[in-house]
Amino acid sequence: MLKATISKQKQDKERLLSLPYIERTKEKDAQKWLSSDLIKVILGPRRAGKSVFALMLLKDQPFAYFNFDDESLFGEEKIDLDELIAELKLAYGETKYILFDEIQNLPKWELFVNRLHRAGYNLVLTGSNASLLSKELATHLTGRHIPIEILPFNFMEVLRAKQYEISIDKLLVPDEKAKLLGYVDQYMTNGGYPEVVTKGVDPHGYLDVLFDAVLFKDVVKRHKVRFSEQIDNLGSYLINNVSGQYGAKKLSNVLGFKSQVTLENYLGYLTEAYLIFPLKRHSTKAGMRLRSPKKTYVVDNGYITAKAVQHSPNSGKLMENLVFTELVKNGNRPSRELFYYKTRNDREIDFVLKKGYEVVELIQVCYDITNPDTEEREIKALAEAGKELSAFGGKVPALTVLTWSEKRDIERENMVIHVRPLWEWLIEETRNDLLP
Repeated sequence: MLKATISKQKQDKERLLSLPYIERTKEKDAQKWLSSDLIKVILGPRRAGKSVFALMLLKDQPFAYFNFDDESLFGEEKIDLDELIAELKLAYGETKYILFDEIQNLPKWELFVNRLHRAGYNLVLTGSNASLLSKELATHLTGRHIPIEILPFNFMEVLRAKQYEISIDKLLVPDEKAKLLGYVDQYMTNGGYPEVVTKGVDPHGYLDVLFDAVLFKDVVKRHKVRFSEQIDNLGSYLINNVSGQYGAKKLSNVLGFKSQVTLENYLGYLTEAYLIFPLKRHSTKAGMRLRSPKKTYVVDNGYITAKAVQHSPNSGKLMENLVFTELVKNGNRPSRELFYYKTRNDREIDFVLKKGYEVVELIQVCYDITNPDTEEREIKALAEAGKELSAFGGKVPALTVLTWSEKRDIERENMVIHVRPLWEWLIEETRNDLLP
């Protein structure tokens, strides 16, 4: 069976390598680690492009390939791992590079990987479970691995997929600017999953099915969840209340959970499967961080469009979730460098960005601030938070309001608040030189 599976997967590998490829932002950084003997672990949600990313990372090297997410595996008979290595050698020769896809499906995979690492193999692993990063990796591969997280396309990758080149000249032409805004709107509504972006598949059907598949494979099946309807209801609730705050006790009551511990476990499973991201409140007091309600965001806006029950367009929530996911894709880890904040007067700041001990930026997301009352609410919250956070001994952080189209600066209490359009913010990280 293994010989036939490896032969079929070898054909799959060659087919994938021959397809057009959208260069990922993290590719250059990952290439620096390729020759290292550290185990390269590529993590992220299913269908986000991890396998293709890993294949392209190794395309200039002779490498063996095996996918543990193959439906022909894991029947009644377990894989003979010695036989697997022998068959890979027959198929690919004596190469030291091996790519193992969806490694989390192999029971006690870390023992097998450690054995191959000690034998001198240069290993690249992919996995669709975030717990690989925090649990198994930290425990079993300490000091011997480098994690690389691949999420659905960021906006610059979407533009590459659309073959849209940004230039100063284009940004000054109204029709071209409208085209760019159209791509922003598509990204905000449909998300960045590669199949949706490159093939134009309907995000409603595709992502609805994908969400259910991930829920079954990476949550219900992996964790042997007995009450699958409960966890499905929890996932649906969080998608319908994206960016909302929740406390475990209140949430367990709303959804009819008999045990708060069960609810917290289920939240952890959804996070591990890269369906949701919890966000903690920023505070210098550890107790406050632990006691405060968390906010929840979804890994991709397409899931909100596909799964949420909407009676009217909710551009504000979609925009806030997009900003959150883009911040994560730019390397800001939730509840490590990225938080939300409440002022002493209970005014909420959507996002707090930290570098080390220092708060470097506060971001409010508001689709439309043309209403004077709305503008005053957002500006007052930023000014108040800026004063409070600088009072801890730091300087006043950058203060930003992201809107759909407005751009101007507002002075308030000796601070400058930058109102900026979403499109400009989305492209600035990688194309700063092109902004007018």
